[in-house]
Amino acid sequence: MRRVLLGHLIACALVLPAAAQNAPGVTDTEIKIGQTMPYTGPSARRALQGRAEIAYMQMINDQGGVNGRKINLISVDDGYMPWRTGNETRKLIENDQVAFIFGSIGTPSELAVAHYLNERKIPQLFIGSGAYRWGADYKATPYTIGGVRPTFRVGARAYTRHVLAQNPNAKFCILYQDDDFGRDYVDGMRDVLGDTYATRVSEATYLRSDKTVAPQIEHLKAAGCDVLVSGTTPDFAIQVIRKLHDLGWKPTLMMSNVSTSLPVVLGPAGVENSIGMLSSAYAKDPTDPEWTDDPGMKDFKAWAAKYLPDADIRQTYVVEGYIAAATLVQVLKQAGDDLSRENIMRQAKNLRGLELPMLLPGIKVDTSPTDYHAIQQLQLMRWDGERWVRFGPVLTDEK
Repeated sequence: MRRVLLGHLIACALVLPAAAQNAPGVTDTEIKIGQTMPYTGPSARRALQGRAEIAYMQMINDQGGVNGRKINLISVDDGYMPWRTGNETRKLIENDQVAFIFGSIGTPSELAVAHYLNERKIPQLFIGSGAYRWGADYKATPYTIGGVRPTFRVGARAYTRHVLAQNPNAKFCILYQDDDFGRDYVDGMRDVLGDTYATRVSEATYLRSDKTVAPQIEHLKAAGCDVLVSGTTPDFAIQVIRKLHDLGWKPTLMMSNVSTSLPVVLGPAGVENSIGMLSSAYAKDPTDPEWTDDPGMKDFKAWAAKYLPDADIRQTYVVEGYIAAATLVQVLKQAGDDLSRENIMRQAKNLRGLELPMLLPGIKVDTSPTDYHAIQQLQLMRWDGERWVRFGPVLTDEK
């Protein structure tokens, strides 16, 4: 009888699935997560996003954590230098034994560690980048998901379609940073213009190490363009706006939505100089009076006042960090008690119709095993000298 019982137990063990082993850094009370941020160097202002993500996790921990576990987000400085990103990421994985990487800033920095993380099947989640490649190359980097924001390429498509609807014969200029960030704007315009791109678009590029883009703007002005698409980061966006004003050149200016912050770009460039500039939005603007009585905005401002009191919430990095952190918390909630790296990744690519309080109405987070682009919706907006005014419907790009 004992042999029969033993045989029965062995048979049951063979048919029952083995319990998933939680990732390193996961205990009954804690989930340890790693992140690299440019807390020093020329991109240090972007680290405000990391500070916002840490502050959001503090709020979650004060509420009891996720499924009874507190979140320990270890955020370290990489100075926005890929070699340092590599060193610090390895320390987080091998020394600190974090479960996965979340929210690290920068396309070149995250490219530097993508192979290392994917080879080890370690999730690299919701990195601070709007590069299209993270979704398009998901088969090459199946453990990497880009930012919780529309990609730059989708923004360029929307800008181009809007211009063509107003002026089908418009002649375009584009100034872009000569890297993945800038080239996404070229690719987005090419998606819409097709074979006519070569004859309708005049290009100029710059490097992140350049001091000025004044010669490029003068060159594009001479090309006689109706529209200038500015695929530029904040410091160069300021130069673009000022140079257009100095030249008295008034093309339709379509600005990258990473360069729309009032305190970071528009103020230094001159709010009057920016009137009429177009861009796009996917999140609520804390400075917009439209959201004064909005419950999500009230919660956001209350959170910022308590957990990030010294931050300027007009800077878009605060809202971006808030949204990314909320998305990650949803992933962990969906994962339940199976916090293996495999299941964490499975949940990250199965977010369906996720509505978050600081996203614009109608914009949702959607991922799937074959679609790693978390948000592909946006709304166009125009600067009127005092505030960004959104117009038209929420645009959904074809995936």
